[in-house]
Amino acid sequence: MQDAFAAALERWPRAGIPSRPGAWIQTVARNAAIDRIRRARTLERKSELLARAEAAEEEDVDTLPDERLALIFTCCHPALATDAQVALTLQAVGGLTAAEVARAFLVPEATMAQRLVRAKRKIRTAGIPFRVPPDHLLPDRTTAALATVYLIFNAGYGPPVRDELCDEAVRLGRLLAVLMPDEPEALGLAALMLLHDARREARRGEALVLLEDQDHALWDPARIEEGRRLLDRALRLRRPGAYQLQAAIASLHLEDETDWPQVAALYGELAARQPSPVVELNRAVAVAMADGPDAGLALLDRIDLPRYHLLHAARADLLRRLGRDAEAAAEYEVALALAPTSQERAFLTERLRSLPCANSRPAAAP
Repeated sequence: MQDAFAAALERWPRAGIPSRPGAWIQTVARNAAIDRIRRARTLERKSELLARAEAAEEEDVDTLPDERLALIFTCCHPALATDAQVALTLQAVGGLTAAEVARAFLVPEATMAQRLVRAKRKIRTAGIPFRVPPDHLLPDRTTAALATVYLIFNAGYGPPVRDELCDEAVRLGRLLAVLMPDEPEALGLAALMLLHDARREARRGEALVLLEDQDHALWDPARIEEGRRLLDRALRLRRPGAYQLQAAIASLHLEDETDWPQVAALYGELAARQPSPVVELNRAVAVAMADGPDAGLALLDRIDLPRYHLLHAARADLLRRLGRDAEAAAEYEVALALAPTSQERAFLTERLRSLPCANSRPAAAP
């Protein structure tokens, strides 16, 4: 208001008193307030970017972003189908094999190999440039770029944990957040990966280490704080999306006790925005933790993923909790046969052996 009166003292003697002086004062004061708020928010954002830039200098990561980001955006050109964009970038940037990329998409390896060959041929014939696109073209490639970085992270998150992939995905996520500071999903993805990665050391082991069995002292408080700060910035933009929802779920898992009803509600919102059998699987598990195994099992029975080991493992666990040991054992054996890693097989073997009926039947080979 003081700024508005100062402006009036300067302008009115020259331009004359407006017909509605009170409204003039109010409008000028409101505009000044809005400008001050914008400056404060810009300062907050730039301060965080400067802090991250200083951290990047200390870690000597400033030498790689342009080339890696250029490769991501080249592979994510809108001339390619979205699945092909993501698959190609996983292989080119993440260094994943065709088999690993196929596993990420839940498709046969031969199918994925054909997609990769077609995508590379199209890049050559279309002459797609190798560069980070200008700002006005970024939105066309954002979805695929973010999905790719997250799949690289998932490939490293394991099991088994692959540090180089986790580190690379987190670094690229931070860079994308800097490149697109007003894109809430870029901020949400960076937050999501940081919040998951904060538990990296607690997840190491010869067998899979579940959330409830992890040593909280091994969680990284600096990554938790950075992830939650980025999530808060994303939410303030008021354009919610799938990565922000997943980051909010990851943040809840980092509390002393998980609020399972809230997790189930967030998975419900995620399923509405991004319907997929895997999201429904996670929602069913959250519902089981919130409302009991019967409720979760009813949701699992609607999911059609016969070759997905985690679906059978989840069914086995709920059947075990219901005392239906013979059915649980059968599901554990199916999950064992499908599990792709030694850590998961070790975990499932131990669960199978813990069932009372296990002594009366031979256990599946790990």
